[in-house]
Amino acid sequence: MAAVPKPEILAAFEAAKGFMPVDEGLALYAAAVEAGRLGLPLLEVGTYCGRSTVLLADAARAAGVTALTVDHHRGSEEQQPGWDYHDPATVDPEIGLMDTLPAFRRTLFRAGLEEHVVALVGRSPQIAAIWNSPLGLVFVDGGHTDEHATADYEGWAPHVAEGGLLVIHDVFPHPEDEFTGQAPYRVYLRALESGAFTEASATGSLRILRRTAAGVQAVSGRSRVTKP
Repeated sequence: MAAVPKPEILAAFEAAKGFMPVDEGLALYAAAVEAGRLGLPLLEVGTYCGRSTVLLADAARAAGVTALTVDHHRGSEEQQPGWDYHDPATVDPEIGLMDTLPAFRRTLFRAGLEEHVVALVGRSPQIAAIWNSPLGLVFVDGGHTDEHATADYEGWAPHVAEGGLLVIHDVFPHPEDEFTGQAPYRVYLRALESGAFTEASATGSLRILRRTAAGVQAVSGRSRVTKP
């Protein structure tokens, strides 16, 4: 039976600003609980205001590991002014740019999960380039262009330990979803074609893949050595 969050955690998830529906959140939580048994950190790319972070942090707390979340907090492409997903409340009035970091911190505080999360504030490729530790779970939910989705995959997938999970959000296979989900879909296909991952489950636009092999994996177009 899949693990489910306590009512107060689910309430904190639903109260947080964000876009993930409840059924996908429950699938993510169950995956995080499973991955937490490896005793390794759980990492997400794309924090926004901390909606999914609540679920990862609670799963990490239960497993005695740390949740890590990567974001520059200036918003992805579709969240900028003039786009459907823009929220004017996330704009810093002093500098005129998005800044979701304060909202994220409030989300964690209200959920009582601050001490279980390390926020890595910066651009995903820069942080991934200096990262050198295995991870039990990587949740890719950052930018939705091919450039950004590919960089997130290439930067973080090599760090998923054997038996760990790669979770990809907003996987939409239909061409009409080009802006919101085709880049994650292409990353999802690439992960499967690499031979390093097999699909474990699918819920809505959420895909959960399991790392099936250690050693040298061609996840970035060239061989990289990873240690589970």
